[in-house]
Amino acid sequence: MKTTNPVLARLGQAAERERAAGYAPVGQYGQPGYGGPYPTTDYPAAPPTVRPMSVDDVVVKTVTLLGIVGISAAGAWALVPDALTGAAWIGAAVVGLVLGLIISFARMANPALVVAYAVVEGVFVGMVSKTYESFYDGIVLQAVTATFGVFFLMAMLYKLRVIRATPRFIRGVVAAMAGLFAVMLINLVLALFDINTGLRDGSPLAIVFSLVCIVVASLSFVLSFHEVEEGVRMGLPQRYSWVAAFGILVSLIWLYLEILRLLSFLQGDD
Repeated sequence: MKTTNPVLARLGQAAERERAAGYAPVGQYGQPGYGGPYPTTDYPAAPPTVRPMSVDDVVVKTVTLLGIVGISAAGAWALVPDALTGAAWIGAAVVGLVLGLIISFARMANPALVVAYAVVEGVFVGMVSKTYESFYDGIVLQAVTATFGVFFLMAMLYKLRVIRATPRFIRGVVAAMAGLFAVMLINLVLALFDINTGLRDGSPLAIVFSLVCIVVASLSFVLSFHEVEEGVRMGLPQRYSWVAAFGILVSLIWLYLEILRLLSFLQGDD
């Protein structure tokens, strides 16, 4: 089972080991690994106990994580005082980044970490949304509607094979994402020194940059859908559906934030 995704290839090897571990050698008296004085036979004791993931598993986990994000965002919006909005925003952003990196580079799926990430990101999204809504009435509902509209459009285009996750496409989107994140990081560092690059100030350049981010964020769903397909095909264990759902959640949050920012640029001071 070949895949162009190195992470999936690694996980596929882990899945093979786990499926193999589901078979235990049976000894002389039917006991797994019996080490008595008689010769043992190494026939499987039972079928593998590792249940492979399915598309339905990923859908359920994704909906669950979205529900957690929504509840956490609503709670933060209602409970965090206005005076602490900035601190909660920054704190949740830092913690979410750390958790996201741990989940992305961990070798094993950890549902607890993924759920914790959803809770923290819910606080972050709630604080950001509350701030934007205080300046632009109704902007949050518009951004949420647009985000899910784009998501379902990309899901349809992928299902109909209008957009295909070819190796060249995957390399291009990954390179674009890495480039955008590098630019955003540099822009953030420069902003700390009061240097305005024009990428986030509502100027025409900022609008173009947000549009580029929205396009790339939308295309990242294709990578997530492809990873789900490959994971199912390779028979990854069911718990890896949490990792797949995590990838979709990250793209959804990124897309939502970029759409929210773009809408604020378009509304201007009105």
